[in-house]
Amino acid sequence: MNHYYTQNPDTPHDIGTIDYEVNGIKLQLTTDSGVFSKNKVDYGSNLLINSLPSTSGNILDLGCGYGVIGISLAKLNPGSSVTMVDINERAVDLAKKNIKLNNVTNARVTQSNGFSNVMDKFDMIVSNPPIRTGKKVIYPLFEKSISYLNPGGAIYIVIQKKQGAKSAFSKLEEIYGNCGVINKSGGYWIIRSIKQP
Repeated sequence: MNHYYTQNPDTPHDIGTIDYEVNGIKLQLTTDSGVFSKNKVDYGSNLLINSLPSTSGNILDLGCGYGVIGISLAKLNPGSSVTMVDINERAVDLAKKNIKLNNVTNARVTQSNGFSNVMDKFDMIVSNPPIRTGKKVIYPLFEKSISYLNPGGAIYIVIQKKQGAKSAFSKLEEIYGNCGVINKSGGYWIIRSIKQP
């Protein structure tokens, strides 16, 4: 079984379509095997999307999968510019298709192992991180994230309590000097750290 945190999943294709609605905006999303949560938008991503403030700034969706978080944020924040990245080439191809499918003009997607192909600075970084890959993968992303935020910018992470929300909170607090839980539901936490000006 191939994990979705893989550059080239070799799982046989199983193309599907899911419908997703947020704040009256209806999206149609093409999905496939070898990507995270292919049959429906997962609880954590939905909670994250619905917990974020409006912005007209630059947004980075780190580990975008087939694109539901980044595309939703682009639609909800038409004045913003959204960059979406994922290590998984199949996910990147799907996200590109979904940007076109939903007529999104303010988002783009790039294949990137974490921040490896990220050049810009952002006002908001959002992520439903691949927790099952472990702290050795996730925590370096947290550590690097602060360098990619503008002063006053924030990182928002969704993580299940049982999958290490408290330790992730502590890690972000160590890096940023602050961390807060801005929403909790169904065992998931939305945590935020702000880069101090």
